[in-house]
Amino acid sequence: MAEHTVITPLPGTFYRKATPESANFVEVGAQVSADTVIGLIEVMKQFSELTAGKAGRLSAFLVEDGDPVEPGQVVATLDDE
Repeated sequence: MAEHTVITPLPGTFYRKATPESANFVEVGAQVSADTVIGLIEVMKQFSELTAGKAGRLSAFLVEDGDPVEPGQVVATLDDE
């Protein structure tokens, strides 16, 4: 089974949900499409959606909700369908 990595193009803070009260965008083990939002990157109070980029099953998050991230950092991994 091939693995795909989801990489952040931006520096900032990674969030798995839109607000502290919201449910996570997606959970580990969920089937996702290329345009499924898996999280947000916040840079100076501006939020950018981070999408899966490829269809598959979300196998792991490599950063926690609220963690700082750098450009090129792997945020999550997907297993091919």
